[in-house]
This record gives sequence, structure tokens and C-alpha cells, in this order.
Amino acid sequence: MKPVEIQQGDSPIVLGLPHTGTFVPEDILADLNPRGRGLDDTDWHIHRLYDGVLAGATTVRATFHRYVIDANRDPSGVSLYPGQNTTGLVPLTDFDGHDIWATPPTEAEIEERRETFHAPYHAAVQAELERVRDLHGIAILYDCHSIRSGIPFLFDGTLPDFNIGTNLGSTCAPEIEAATQDICAAAEGYTSITNGRFKGGWTTRHYGRPTEGLHAIQMELAQSTYLSAETAPWGYDEDKAARLRPHLTSILTKLAALAPTLKGTS
Repeated sequence: MKPVEIQQGDSPIVLGLPHTGTFVPEDILADLNPRGRGLDDTDWHIHRLYDGVLAGATTVRATFHRYVIDANRDPSGVSLYPGQNTTGLVPLTDFDGHDIWATPPTEAEIEERRETFHAPYHAAVQAELERVRDLHGIAILYDCHSIRSGIPFLFDGTLPDFNIGTNLGSTCAPEIEAATQDICAAAEGYTSITNGRFKGGWTTRHYGRPTEGLHAIQMELAQSTYLSAETAPWGYDEDKAARLRPHLTSILTKLAALAPTLKGTS
């Protein structure tokens, strides 16, 4: 199993898909407990939801599950949200705070996973961003995520439908944040927030360097917007998805149109 799948396009948009993979090597699967083997914290069907929403978009997708190693965490292990409940580079608990390992990984095993899975994924992201920037003078990384709308261990209440993350505006030009925000706010029947509970993971923060022509924005969707239920078997709801996808197309189409106007700006 290759750790990353790449589909190259000619648009200024690169779609990052770090959490849709469900591959777990047999030796690692054997160390997970029954709860961990459920893989509940997958960004279920996100690659299917975004498939074809923008012609010419490049996609970079991790095939491995986040319980193997989380492709959206700092490889050094530094927490994204100090002082808040979260999961680490190799999660020890699920999003509900329950243990997922019968035999937790050692530091040596974590380092091996970093080299085998995490590093190749990010080498691919970096290479595609540089390729796209060479084509257009600018590249916009749109990092695609989803999560259950209610997880008391991680946040209070119900999560908005669209959760935009730019690390408080530092990872992209303000025009990118504003355009995404405006489209989400105008989407009838949906709720949205910018830099709320989710401000952008390590991917967004690491690659978002506007002064270098690299812009990054994260979209965390509530899974209630496109799943039949936020529980196993995590069914994809065609009707919900058909209602949601045009808004995703509007966002990505607008960002692609904005890209040429941002070239050379900081």
C-alpha cells in the first residue's frame, strides 16, 4: 500500500486529504484494542465528497489511518492546541477520550511510522505545492476535513457545519479567508465559523506562507452535513452530499479565480 495517492491538476488549488485513509498494517492493527479497530475518527468519505468539485484541482491523499500516525500533526509531537483536549502525532485515545491501544507504540515505532507514512505524505504535499506555484506563481492549499458534530471531549455543544481555519488569519491572504467565509455564511440552511474550535492543523500552519506565494486554509465539515448518521457504518448520504457539494464548488471556484489577483502580494 502506497502511503499517498496523488492526482495532478493544472489549477492553482491543491486539495489536502490527510484523514480519509483507512489502511492499517496488520502488525499495528494487532496492537489496537477493539475500540481502536473501529477507526471511528476517520474523516469518512471526504475524498468522495470532494471528488470532481473543481476541475483541474490537484489532490494529495494519505491512504493510512490517523491511528497509524496523524498526517495533520507536528512531526515533533508539539500540541496544536496547548491546554485543550486533543489527539497527538500517534493518538493514544479516540476523540471521546477512550484508550484505543492494547499495546501502545514505543518511541522507536512512532519514529518508524513517521518515516514510513508521515514524511512521504508531506513530501508529496510540498512537491505538489511547488509544482503548482511554478505554474501559477501562487498555490492555495485547501485542507479537507470532517468530524462528528458533537464530541464533548473536544468541544462544547454542537459544531457549526463549516469550520474555517486560517490560524487567526496568518496562513493565507485575507481575500481567501473572506471569500470562503462569505460563501459559507450565505449557504442557506448551514452554519459557519472562522477560527473557532478548529483554527487549522499542522498542515495549514506549516504550508501557509503567504509571503512565499503559498496560501493554506482548512475546512472542517460537520459530518452531519453529508453522512446518513454520525455512527457506524458511517453511510454516505447522496442527497445531503448533493446539497452540500455546490457550496464546496463555489468556494474552490472562487479561490481559483482569486489566485491570479494575489500573485506577488503578501
